[in-house]
Amino acid sequence: MTEIQGEAQWYLRVSDLKQFVYCPRIVYYTYCLPLLRPVTYKMEAGVEAHDKATADEHRRSLRAYGLAEGQRHFDVMLTSERLRFSGRIDMVIIIAATEAIPVDYKLSRHEPPEHYCMQLAAYAELLEENWQVKVRKGFIYRLPLRQAEAVPITTRRRASVRKQCVEMRRMITDQRMPEPTSKRARCVNCEFRRFCNDVF
Repeated sequence: MTEIQGEAQWYLRVSDLKQFVYCPRIVYYTYCLPLLRPVTYKMEAGVEAHDKATADEHRRSLRAYGLAEGQRHFDVMLTSERLRFSGRIDMVIIIAATEAIPVDYKLSRHEPPEHYCMQLAAYAELLEENWQVKVRKGFIYRLPLRQAEAVPITTRRRASVRKQCVEMRRMITDQRMPEPTSKRARCVNCEFRRFCNDVF
């Protein structure tokens, strides 16, 4: 198991992990060249959609998640001392006080890509460390469709969370620009595209 030991005592965010899996250069620019990042319409729309989803969720049943009952917690902020990262979970459903299900709201109509699934796996690590519960799965709630997609929290994803945390910290500490994502279609609408001179 890969652990972070003997490194600088600063925290990464779960959202950084999501971005790192999507394209590691986003995290590089965010931490090593922090003045570059603009606030985009997509970011602002995401905040508004999150607030509305939280308000709506208070009135809904848990049927979308295949549950008859459970205790809901919203905007759960947790920190991992072991992995040195933190995150805010949109919603956590507690079942029988021993099992937790993280739920992440997304402005997406598509099947959850791997960087979204990794984000849920990171939330699982946070919940198990802080709340002493078991996390077997999470949900991506696709706001435009009002649909919840189950995501299994696998051993492979958990191991990848730990590995990616180590790689991110080393990249930031060394201030080393990583290779861009191999999926170059992602570069088309990226706010950092103009800083990457080797992708087009």
